[in-house]
Amino acid sequence: MRTPRRAPEPVQVVKQRRDATLRALVDGVPYIQFLGIEFERRGDELTGILPFDQKLIGNPLLPAIHGGVTAAFLEVTAIITLSWTYLWEDMESGAIDAKGLASGGMPRLPKTIDISTDYLRSGLPRDAYARARIVRSGRRYASVHVEAWQDNRDRLFAQATGHFLMPDRRDS
Repeated sequence: MRTPRRAPEPVQVVKQRRDATLRALVDGVPYIQFLGIEFERRGDELTGILPFDQKLIGNPLLPAIHGGVTAAFLEVTAIITLSWTYLWEDMESGAIDAKGLASGGMPRLPKTIDISTDYLRSGLPRDAYARARIVRSGRRYASVHVEAWQDNRDRLFAQATGHFLMPDRRDS
C-alpha cells in the first residue's frame, strides 16, 4: 500500500521561509548593516548589492569607492553565498526555524582563510553588484570566486577568490 504524497507547501510559505533565513543571515553581521549591503534572492541564487553612499568614497578627487569597502563587499558576498548554500537543504526541509534564526539562533558562518582581490578599475560613485560562484566545496573547505560590476555585468570593476573554512555541522 502506498502512502499518500504530502501536499506541497504553498509557494508563499516557502518564499517567506527563504526571505526570513536570508534576512537573519544578513542582519546577524553588524558590519553588513554599516556598509549598507543588501542581497536580492532569485530562487537559490543571490546577488549582493552595495547601494552608493558618500561614506564609501575613499578618494574624493576621483571620486572612487574605497578599496577596503570593495574588498569587504566581495568577501561578505562570498560568505553569505556560502552560508546560503550550506543552509539550503535544512531551510528547504523546514529543519531551520527562521524565527529562531531571527532571535539570535544564528548558525556559524564560514571563516575566511584567505582572499585575494583584483581591482580591475575604479569603483564609480554608484551602486555596485556582486555574485559569488562556489568553485569547490567540501565538508571543511570551500573556494569561492566573486565578481563585482556596476552598470554593465560585462565590465567588472573588481573580482576576488577566497578560501574558507566551513563550520562543523555539529557546532551549528
